[in-house]
Amino acid sequence: MSKHRPSKKVTNAKKGIHQGHKAKKRFGQNFLNDPDIIDRIVRAISPKVGDNLLEIGPGLGAITEPVAELTDKLNVVELDRDLADRLKTHPFYGSKLNIYQGDALQFDFSEIIKPGEKFKIFGNLPYNISTPLLFHLYNYLDCIENMHFMLQKEVVNRMCAAPNCKAFGRLSVMTQYYCKTIPVADVPPSAFVPPPKVDSAVIRLIPKPHAERNQVNPATLNTVCLEAFNQRRKTLRNSLSNIVSQDVLAELGVDANLRAENLTLNQFIEIAQWLDKNKEEQSNNDD
Repeated sequence: MSKHRPSKKVTNAKKGIHQGHKAKKRFGQNFLNDPDIIDRIVRAISPKVGDNLLEIGPGLGAITEPVAELTDKLNVVELDRDLADRLKTHPFYGSKLNIYQGDALQFDFSEIIKPGEKFKIFGNLPYNISTPLLFHLYNYLDCIENMHFMLQKEVVNRMCAAPNCKAFGRLSVMTQYYCKTIPVADVPPSAFVPPPKVDSAVIRLIPKPHAERNQVNPATLNTVCLEAFNQRRKTLRNSLSNIVSQDVLAELGVDANLRAENLTLNQFIEIAQWLDKNKEEQSNNDD
């Protein structure tokens, strides 16, 4: 009796080989391979001729190809030199691509954005660098129209979380300070080769108007979040004791018996504004 032999396609998938390329763990590579999910992402991006588009981590081109088909030019940033070289010789869309081989975490996005331009940015972000990469991109929001990213579902949940739940934390506050967050789609592990060990999700980020993002020094707001959420079970009386007193919290209308997850975005902003104002007044007194 003959033994059952698994198909080469199944064997390659288990090995993380897709379209002749073996996924590299050091780059956190998982290649999207579900036509329905790809179509949904492309429709969310809504690329058109004349759009300024930038993809981070195009990989094997699952999203790159259908987007390039609908537009006249596409910028891509790819860390993997082998994949960047592969895109350069793409038989159909290579001529439409401006390929930047390098680390998106270190990339100066202002280099490719002309004054007055707005970019649509999208990508299937490596999960091991997603949070620092998001914070890097927040520095360029004045020239970003919107962003669509595939991320670990837990990260998307945290980005969209409202106060009074365990998912609400520093990433929630900082992301919602900068952007409007809109979940687009949940994505199972089976949609990738090789399949990750976690569920994924797609999120749309729409930068808030500059005036709304200019209420406070982001570094100060980030400091407040780091202090508040460093030990989540502590009340604000204790967790924020290094930067504001209980009297100041009372002055701001904040109950010191609450935990960080119970505060609203506006309350975090008000605490950061007080710190900035107090720092400025202290500096003036010193002078």
